[in-house]
Amino acid sequence: MKESINARNAKILVVDDIPANLNLLSHNLESQGYRVVAVPSGVIALQIVERTQPDLILLDIIMPEMDGFETCRRLKANPATAEIPVIFITAKDEMESLLEGFSVGGVDYITRPFSEQEVQVRVQNHLKIHRLTQQLIHQNQALQQEIARREQAEAARNEAEDARQTANAQLSILSQQEAEHWGIAGFIGKSKTIERILDDVRQLQTVGTTSVLILGESGTGKELIARAIHFGGTRAKGPFIPLNCSAIPHELADSTLFGHLKGAFTGANSDRKGYFELANGGTLFLDEIGDLSFDLQAKLLRVLEDGFFTPVGGAQPKQADVRVVAATNAALPAKIAAGTFRSDLYYRLARFPVEVPPLRERKEDIPLLANHFLEMFAAEMKVQKPTLTPEALMALEAYHFPGNVRELKNIIEHALIKSRGEAIQPVHLHFIESPSTSAIPPTAESLIQQFLSEGCGYSEAVDLFRRCLVEQVLSECGGNRHEAARRLGMHRPNLIQLIKRLGIEDADM
Repeated sequence: MKESINARNAKILVVDDIPANLNLLSHNLESQGYRVVAVPSGVIALQIVERTQPDLILLDIIMPEMDGFETCRRLKANPATAEIPVIFITAKDEMESLLEGFSVGGVDYITRPFSEQEVQVRVQNHLKIHRLTQQLIHQNQALQQEIARREQAEAARNEAEDARQTANAQLSILSQQEAEHWGIAGFIGKSKTIERILDDVRQLQTVGTTSVLILGESGTGKELIARAIHFGGTRAKGPFIPLNCSAIPHELADSTLFGHLKGAFTGANSDRKGYFELANGGTLFLDEIGDLSFDLQAKLLRVLEDGFFTPVGGAQPKQADVRVVAATNAALPAKIAAGTFRSDLYYRLARFPVEVPPLRERKEDIPLLANHFLEMFAAEMKVQKPTLTPEALMALEAYHFPGNVRELKNIIEHALIKSRGEAIQPVHLHFIESPSTSAIPPTAESLIQQFLSEGCGYSEAVDLFRRCLVEQVLSECGGNRHEAARRLGMHRPNLIQLIKRLGIEDADM
């Protein structure tokens, strides 16, 4: 058994028939200190794998001669290579690939196009998990020898349980670290809405059965909340399986969720597990639940009620211990009224609803989030964190963020690159052109200079900027508050409150 696996001595086998992909992955991993062996086919990989003894394999799915699935099957059938973790490389729209990849023994998947950061984090975490697993096996073997030598079976079993719990705790910590890396920390904020969401998450982490419905616009972090509930809760040791309901092919809907038996339909050449079976003992995250077909809604409701499902072509029901967390950016009550979503499924899923507000409704969190993302990207790029000027913060707070926290994150990353290490100014911020952004007065920069020259404090300058912005938009809209609120990306009651707070004269509106 290898004593340790880290960036200084871990060996990665990369298998891909496209030279450009091999070069990209090899360069990415070698830059982190890994030793990389790159081969262009599964056939060659099988010929050299026992000799090279890699610690982890990155395996493309679509390859000539022998695809990634068959290569993985043969690796797992060989005792000398069965324990090597395999991460598949697949395209985003290959839904069947994800199912088969888990079925043949893959531990994870990376969707193409991928970022260097994603590859590095997933490789690092699975190397750590593999090392801890091997340590646990070694500890168990040592304990079994101690049992035979001392004939104290009960005491040895207690020691084995302690070792198992310690290893599982470490694995759980790794899972939580991975979740945090992908954005749980993005829920930084001081607004009351964020505090309420975090309280909800903490409560849901203490129970492992209650279904959850997460409501919010795209980019607000619904999947991150689902991951926080899973990785910080009682099911952290089980799998977290995400499924986008809008991407399920209609003809494969039943098979995708519940699996199928060999011969169940044309093309069913082998038994295949569905998402419910893959998520057994863990969490199934159903994103865009509002797009689930009406027929499949009834079947999902039945599984949620009794925990049993029947694979396509099967006669015997199976039981799955699965927590379902669903999410949507759609107005489900409107879909219920239109007859496209079942009310009984809605009430079953919404036993504990979590509403995620858009970023424009919690603008007091923007400075904290912006600085957090700036610090994160500066560390990733290995550059000194530049300052975020008051003028840039004012511009961010005046923007309506149609893409929510995800868009803010992208804006900060772009600004860091564009600023070349200098203090970030409004000119470095890249906003999406829209009616809301066009409402920002063309004299914003001159106003900022005026505020600074007059010695305004930060809060006073922000209020003056807001006042000028709101007054100009109201003027352009002929005093129509409803249209002004739409252009500013605000709810009308919030705009009315802002008008009163800023002391803007009532002009019909």
